Amino acid sequence: MDLEKLQTQSRFLVRQRVRMMVNQYEVRAEAPDGSEGEMVAFAQQKRLAFKEQVTLYTDDSKSQPILGFKARSVIDVGATYDVTDAGGQSIGNFRKDFAKSLLKSTWHLEQPGLGVATGSERNKNVAILRRVWEFIPFANNIPFAWPYHFDFYAGEQLVFSVEKKFGLRDRYVVDIKDPNLDRRLILAQAVALDALQSR
Repeated sequence: MDLEKLQTQSRFLVRQRVRMMVNQYEVRAEAPDGSEGEMVAFAQQKRLAFKEQVTLYTDDSKSQPILGFKARSVIDVGATYDVTDAGGQSIGNFRKDFAKSLLKSTWHLEQPGLGVATGSERNKNVAILRRVWEFIPFANNIPFAWPYHFDFYAGEQLVFSVEKKFGLRDRYVVDIKDPNLDRRLILAQAVALDALQSR
């Protein structure tokens, strides 16, 4: 899908593929009937990487990158991740707000010219349940199946949301309200919500 067409999309479906040594994600545009449509991106993240870096490609052949995000520092619980296009030009950045994330995971996403959008978990009770789940022995080997949602606001305006669907496999619906947001930046943040959630 070319960039111009990508920018017209308002809803994406993100699905994690389960693999042994890597996390893989496929991103599809939503078809008019609500089903999974054309693949627009494929991402692969090495587990336990020393410095976090994820590249998104046009498909799972991994022959043509479209964007990537990379941590600015090696070890930092509130690290900023720079998002760049295929040519290495900056699209924007995002970072996790460590202090606010102790109770509800909170992220700040910045696109040049548009300012900062702040996203946090919609349901405080589900956020606390997720944290308790991580401390149950052996539970970290079982996916947290309960749905959770992130709503991103620029001031008082909802600009996009990411909703995890119920199930053992991680599946997300990304719903974009602001037409000015760069879809590549949103897709990077959506993948990061899963790939970096426990960090």
